Amino acid sequence: MHPKDLLTLLLLTLSLHTAYAQIGKIPAGFTPIFTGQDLKGWHTSRTSHQGTTGNFFVEKGAITLKQHPYGQGGILLTDKKYGNFELYLEAKVASFCNGGIFIRSTESGAAYQIELAMPGSLGDLLGERMKVSKGAHAAAIASVWKPGDWNAFRIRMEGDIPTISLWVNDEPMWTVTEPVNDFVAGETTGMIGLQAHWSAVYSEAANAFNMANSWKPGAAHRFRNIAIRELK
Repeated sequence: MHPKDLLTLLLLTLSLHTAYAQIGKIPAGFTPIFTGQDLKGWHTSRTSHQGTTGNFFVEKGAITLKQHPYGQGGILLTDKKYGNFELYLEAKVASFCNGGIFIRSTESGAAYQIELAMPGSLGDLLGERMKVSKGAHAAAIASVWKPGDWNAFRIRMEGDIPTISLWVNDEPMWTVTEPVNDFVAGETTGMIGLQAHWSAVYSEAANAFNMANSWKPGAAHRFRNIAIRELK
């Protein structure tokens, strides 16, 4: 190999290492909102259509979301509401499971959502229990995603009519400025939520929306190093 090519390869390797260097460590300027030991500061929604009996617990320093009983998911929410912020967290996303990161969520789980579904709309901006005027697609996520491992998410949300941005493993995925505030009541603050999607509900109305394959039996989504930087 020519010395010049070797130097280029070394610089590329160093660049990739630097991009992932923060995984496993909360960035400077962010305040932890998860103790790493228990769910203090968080609660399970008792009004969500996703389910109200999900098995949410801390294991090996990570919040673990499982269905309980099988078919019933749920949403784990922060006790505190946030308006303008940057959120950092690391997620280990199980294959053949559907979940999400909710931002400015209501107690029942109406929210802007970063989708966590493999296969599916991984990293896309969707609406949960509300129509989102302008969504987003994380077209480049496959180039940085580490399957079966921890991946770092940074989400920025700012403005009453919000501008939302997503980075995954330090790489920008998308930035969207909504044309309107999509919340029915015009809310400008809300909770951070972690979702385990239902795959079966005890309701005839659910038959029109088949999610039977949205959660693999016994699987889990896991989250660690959850921290926030509030913006003025």
